[in-house]
Amino acid sequence: MRMRRDAVEARGLMVTYDGTVALAASDFRIHAGGVTAVIGPNGSGKSTLLNAIAGLVKPAAGVIEVDVAPGRLSYVMQATKVNENLPVTVGEVVAMGRYATLGGYGPKRSEDREAVSSAMARLEISDLASRHLHDLSGGQRQRVFVAQGLAQDHDILLLDEPLTGLDLTTAQAIDAVIHSETREGCTVIMTTHDLSEARSADYVLLLSGKVLAWGEPSAVLTEENLVDAYGPSLLHVEKGRVFLDDPAHAPVERRHSHERSIHAESDRGDLHSP
Repeated sequence: MRMRRDAVEARGLMVTYDGTVALAASDFRIHAGGVTAVIGPNGSGKSTLLNAIAGLVKPAAGVIEVDVAPGRLSYVMQATKVNENLPVTVGEVVAMGRYATLGGYGPKRSEDREAVSSAMARLEISDLASRHLHDLSGGQRQRVFVAQGLAQDHDILLLDEPLTGLDLTTAQAIDAVIHSETREGCTVIMTTHDLSEARSADYVLLLSGKVLAWGEPSAVLTEENLVDAYGPSLLHVEKGRVFLDDPAHAPVERRHSHERSIHAESDRGDLHSP
């Protein structure tokens, strides 16, 4: 039987900011290939974990090993606010994804132009290439930043809340791209607040100040584990299904929404807990 390769392995990983523990000592592995959803309540350490994988923060303790060649990790952060006075076009923003190999002033090669063009086509924003970023809607901006991440050569793609607060059409377009990436052999690691998104992933990391459990969705997203992560006040069980009251996903008009419910699982199966 062929063993699955790990894209990320952490042992005793702890991250602090200004002396405050953002992620307590955690052990976990993320298998290469497929989509791994990182889920947990607000302030649970999801973005911190992505920053650690990306090498943007150094562990205060423990180690994290990322099996990727230099320059082959692409990170799309959650924040999409831009300086409204910055005269930058969509095409220029997406082209910034090539800076990892070219630098900010390197001459663009044919493969760079092709990568930018392909990324914009996949996100269906080619017609926006000459538009200024500050003229776009929130959903359009999100497509632009995901396209920038795709334009960079990568084997691991990190996405921080890529589907939160989007209209249905944009969410579906980005979701389709995420899954097409895995078919090309890319490892996708994305944070989310949404249980339905996590349940449809290949693997899940459940956080609440530390990694509480990791493995396949059916093993991780059990009622017991979710109560440990969110507390009983946010969880409701009805007819064998678990519902989560998540204020981060309060519905607004025309915004992408999910069922946010899962089947309660009693079998702990392949569950790993620190």
